[in-house]
Amino acid sequence: MATAVATAIDASELLATRRSPLPDALVSPGPDAVESARLFEIALRVPDHGRLAPWRLIRIAGESKARWVERLMAIVENRDDAAKTRVSTRKLASAPLAVVVVSKAVSGHKVPEWEQWLSAGAVCMNLVNGAHALGYGAQWLTGWHAYDHDATALLGLADGEKVAGVILIGTVAEPAAPRPRVSVDDAVTDLAL
Repeated sequence: MATAVATAIDASELLATRRSPLPDALVSPGPDAVESARLFEIALRVPDHGRLAPWRLIRIAGESKARWVERLMAIVENRDDAAKTRVSTRKLASAPLAVVVVSKAVSGHKVPEWEQWLSAGAVCMNLVNGAHALGYGAQWLTGWHAYDHDATALLGLADGEKVAGVILIGTVAEPAAPRPRVSVDDAVTDLAL
């Protein structure tokens, strides 16, 4: 029993200390093959009402990642907000690993689509927490590239699929500065019936 208590304390400390570093602060090295396999195993341990697996993951690393960012930059040049989107697109470049979590909710199923989307969000959060548990940092982004048709076409999204998050993962070169968090008193209320 002492081991279970120690593990619970370690896990609670891990969750309480997670921060999202700036995307530019995520650098090489990233997770190796064994760590990546473990990370994906962690990511998929989410609530999944109906066992639909209403999500899929796209791993983008190495030369493919460099080409993906290059192609996104080319798309940016045709946008009205090119200056702004150029800056946000560059943020994708430094992390050695990007994982795109794609929501593929099954429409018309007895499990509401909302619950399926939440399951995809849980995959994103498990990736972020899993990276932290393995000693890496992670940043959950969306941004223009998650909604732009030409950008999502690079990912091969099917009709009805949506980007739930782009999770950047790497070694933290510079820890995130502490930021104010919502207090428990402000976020939690008790139901009094």
